[in-house]
Amino acid sequence: MRIVVTGAAGQLGRSLRAPLAAHEVTLVPRADLDVTDLAAVRAALASLRPDVVINAAAYNRVDDAEADATDAYRGNALAPRNLALATAERGVPVVHVSTDYVFDGSGTRPYHEYDAPNPQSAYGRSKLAGELAVREINARHYVVRTAWVYHEQGANFPRTMLSLASRPEVRVVDDQRGCPTYAPHLAQAIARLIETGAFGTYHLAGAGSVTWYGLTRTLFALRGIATPVVPVTTDEFPRPAPRPRYSVLTSIQEPRIVLPAWEQGLEEFCRALP
Repeated sequence: MRIVVTGAAGQLGRSLRAPLAAHEVTLVPRADLDVTDLAAVRAALASLRPDVVINAAAYNRVDDAEADATDAYRGNALAPRNLALATAERGVPVVHVSTDYVFDGSGTRPYHEYDAPNPQSAYGRSKLAGELAVREINARHYVVRTAWVYHEQGANFPRTMLSLASRPEVRVVDDQRGCPTYAPHLAQAIARLIETGAFGTYHLAGAGSVTWYGLTRTLFALRGIATPVVPVTTDEFPRPAPRPRYSVLTSIQEPRIVLPAWEQGLEEFCRALP
């Protein structure tokens, strides 16, 4: 297959190269294609003639979106809408990556694909708008919801915690629970998914769940870091955008693709660090 990956310079984009090695893959970073420009998207697909497009591009500045919702909607709704239009015109599938933030976090059991979204932040609303656009415009779609994605390169939570490890202590929120997802594991799952031809919505996130505090404790133990990790509440660290308190994802969709446990992802992340 000829596969085009947009947002190729990001954590997921750079992780897709290896699991797609058997295909003809074109990695398109944001600097080379403005996916908010419909004419540019159409021209790129006309030139590259892909059999499938994977959209790994997104606006992910969660707190900034509260004050700048227009930019969030451009990146998370307009861009996937453009890709859905351009792929539908060519009769090819599109993969769109979404988020656990489409749920309100008030649940007490893992969210599956048929649970009703209810985003509480501008970021979450923009991501849901992107999902809806893709579903409405291109019937041959895979909408992939994931959570807490990280990689040994780029800006992400585990790397931030490691950068703080020289402090006397690290205070970390312990009342938000989710599914840490190692980007290479997500990439492998997406590579499997596009082989199925089973279009629809999928939850693909690290198996199991943990709080940010628990994740940090495990990370420091794996790295042999003795810095104390202190649990705190969300209210002690107010942020502009509300976070889901409980956004654990599970999948009941067939074919069911299960990612490795979040602990395995964290172990692989630590081994890959310089």
